[in-house]
Amino acid sequence: MTPDGGPIVEATPSAASAGIAEGLRIALFSGNYNCVRDGANKALNKLVAFLIEEGAAVRVYSPTSPKPAFEPSGDLISVPSFPLPGRSEYRVAPRLTRKIKEDVRRFDPTHFHLSAPDFLGTSAQNFAKSLGVPIVASLHTRFEAYLEYYNLSLLSGWMQRRLDRFYGGSDYILTPNEALADGFRAKGMGSKVGIWGRGVNRNIFNPARRDMVWRRGRGYGDEEPVVLFFGRLVAEKGLDVFADMIHLLEGRGRKLRPLVVGEGPAYAMIKSRLPTACFTGHLEGPDLGRAVASADILVNPSVTEAFGNVNLEAMASGLAVVSADVDSARALATHENEALLVSPKDPEAYADAVELLIEHPDMRRQFGERARAASADYVWPKILASVVAAYRLTDRRN
Repeated sequence: MTPDGGPIVEATPSAASAGIAEGLRIALFSGNYNCVRDGANKALNKLVAFLIEEGAAVRVYSPTSPKPAFEPSGDLISVPSFPLPGRSEYRVAPRLTRKIKEDVRRFDPTHFHLSAPDFLGTSAQNFAKSLGVPIVASLHTRFEAYLEYYNLSLLSGWMQRRLDRFYGGSDYILTPNEALADGFRAKGMGSKVGIWGRGVNRNIFNPARRDMVWRRGRGYGDEEPVVLFFGRLVAEKGLDVFADMIHLLEGRGRKLRPLVVGEGPAYAMIKSRLPTACFTGHLEGPDLGRAVASADILVNPSVTEAFGNVNLEAMASGLAVVSADVDSARALATHENEALLVSPKDPEAYADAVELLIEHPDMRRQFGERARAASADYVWPKILASVVAAYRLTDRRN
């Protein structure tokens, strides 16, 4: 049981010998460590598993759900929370309770790792300062970009000030790419900014997983171009732009039946707008790799990505990518070399790019080959070791 009587998910003891994280004791604070299956949570779970394997002790403090999305890595302590109104899959922990603080003190962390600038994150940040424990904050989501999707643009100034205070109040900031790091450097934080990118499993996301029998079983012809959207089905992923693009292409005489891989609260909306699309629901592991590799063109209209896992996974699968021209996409691919990067919220621009790739299959193939080669740089162990380096840099015991 947790200090507040909730469930605790215990980690399997590691039999690993001393590794690069030996001696570290990390208290990780997450807004929803395994409540929702998204890129941020998967990266955090992968980090925790790596740290334990490399000799660290890790304790995760997060809201928990009665129906978790997946089995978590590490010791997970449930922090009292309530469901977010309108988006009940997310939960809000308003503060650290006295009993949670006592548990943290007993754990005696060398570092606090904060993964979100939410109420739990700011409460943990204040507590860390009172204990004199160094704070590493990692950026996973462009929260400021969410506001317009929920008619909250008037709060953008307040949100930016809150983000600046949160990250400015940390000892070290891990951003997923250089463009975001440069933004912090421009605010005078250059000495405490580093990069924590993401890796890709090239066994799962691999052109060899392309399966023509699977495609035929979903009604696609062998020469039919399959346009893919995959990820959480939520408004902030640009689903409206994706649907508008498909309708524009249909208006030009293109007979397209998009492939939509994922699930989420916007399913009914996108289903009503694209009633003939093939919806697979949530997939993972080899099933996800097969679906992605069996498509031809990924379209990613999201402007809220901090890293862009979807782009990287499609690149590793050998797909041609059409993506919003935003920092996260530019960090992974060069326009007209591994991808086509287009005006972020212009359905006409997406339609033009997709039509170009449909009309020129050799270009599509070349983009996919170059994208696959570029994805080879994103190797998980090397990338996760950069987080350990940030802990060592800020370790006050040195």
